[in-house]
Amino acid sequence: MTGRRFLLAGAAGLFAGPAFAQGFTPAQRAEIIERLRRALRDDPSILREAVEAMQAAEERERTTSQREAIIANRAAIFEDPADASKGNPRGDVVMAEFFDLRCPYCRRLHSEMDAFLRRERNLRVVLKDIPILGPASMAASRALEASRRQGKYVEYYDSLMRVRGDLDAAALRTAADRVGLDWARLEQDIEDPAVRERIEANLRLARNLRIDGTPALVIGETLVPGAGDQPTLERMVAEQRQAQRRR
Repeated sequence: MTGRRFLLAGAAGLFAGPAFAQGFTPAQRAEIIERLRRALRDDPSILREAVEAMQAAEERERTTSQREAIIANRAAIFEDPADASKGNPRGDVVMAEFFDLRCPYCRRLHSEMDAFLRRERNLRVVLKDIPILGPASMAASRALEASRRQGKYVEYYDSLMRVRGDLDAAALRTAADRVGLDWARLEQDIEDPAVRERIEANLRLARNLRIDGTPALVIGETLVPGAGDQPTLERMVAEQRQAQRRR
């Protein structure tokens, strides 16, 4: 390893921490430090390139880790019979959507997804509620989960996603009334420990997949963070359908 590659590797090693640095002998470490000092004075871009290389390596590691987690948790992601879904129940492509009811980007995706599903007739979207935005999100999530007992999960989900403003207690009830939920029964079901346990199971699954924000879409062996527009959704589904045909 010579020249610029040597310096980049050395700079990356310094940022990567002790575990990486142990791969060098004391003499090599001393040489790296001295050459870095001289090189950085002459060409500061070396440091930028080293940081970029480190970030690229971290992203590759994250992608690989997420892919392995998706494979290991495939049944929980796509095949849980208790999960609600939208679209075609027998669709040839299945996508899982992790969302927080109070997330503005999730609300934007909700609108895009509904429009997409009106055109894409062979897709099933599994709904995974992960309340990560505080106590108000957890309260909304528990109400949504409790609505499952009355067979109104998808209807209530749609109603809540269309709320303008925050999801306080009044908004939860108004949205429930709009879809014909029995509010008194819903309030009782919210207190069932099984409701909270199902939400916690979704949160554990999200942590296993290293999901740290909403919305997040999982399709095939790929996790896509952020709200997608219709062209992005179309591309994701087309690529997955093509991948399935190759198997």
